Amino acid sequence: MLGQLQHYWSGSFLAANAFIGLNLVGALLLGMLVGYERSFNGRAAGMRTYGLVCMASTALTVFVGHASLWYGGTAPHLLADPTRVVQGVVTGIGFLCAGVIMKDGMNISGLTTAASIWTASAIGVLLGVGFYAAALLLALLCMLSMSVLHRVEAMLPGRATLDVTLSFRSTHPPSYDILAGIAASRGYRLLRDSLSISFADGRPVWRFSVVALDRASATSTALLADEIAAFEGVSSFSISPVRN
Repeated sequence: MLGQLQHYWSGSFLAANAFIGLNLVGALLLGMLVGYERSFNGRAAGMRTYGLVCMASTALTVFVGHASLWYGGTAPHLLADPTRVVQGVVTGIGFLCAGVIMKDGMNISGLTTAASIWTASAIGVLLGVGFYAAALLLALLCMLSMSVLHRVEAMLPGRATLDVTLSFRSTHPPSYDILAGIAASRGYRLLRDSLSISFADGRPVWRFSVVALDRASATSTALLADEIAAFEGVSSFSISPVRN
């Protein structure tokens, strides 16, 4: 029995374990590098999550390349299909990514985090199959895309969407045409398909989305809030940017 155990700690077995261990350490570091941006911005998934995802993906990929050493080398002709392993990794990470996506009305948050977690698994797969330079490049590109591209996106011309909820007083029934006209005069277009109407304490509550035709020239959210607060017919309201 002792001789069999010693067999696992010598020769090619020890070299394979050392090689796999180095890959795992590299995967942990690269995963933590990508996760630091999320952690820095206060997201739920941080360095530990990304490090574990990347390291696990590497572990599940790199061991396939040592199939001849499985079970103590008693099955040297055992064949392993790495593509099926990668398929399983991608499927499993998909469930984890779904857990960080949250939807609240028109707001969808967590998409960037989910995409970056999926990318972390791809980094681990690249490490596992030996494409170290490509894995490093992917990690850097992923981090840059999350930390820099959103600033570039904000500088480019575009439209912004706001989720608006208005609670009207019972003595001031709302009018869609009037609301649409007020929104248009401030650089927004009211989306008719997004309108939902409910009643709370006998008062109509309208929830809808408006799109800024040009976010640089449209009235800011703060000024909109001041104007809505001054409306006599509105008892309460909320404005939030639509994120996805």
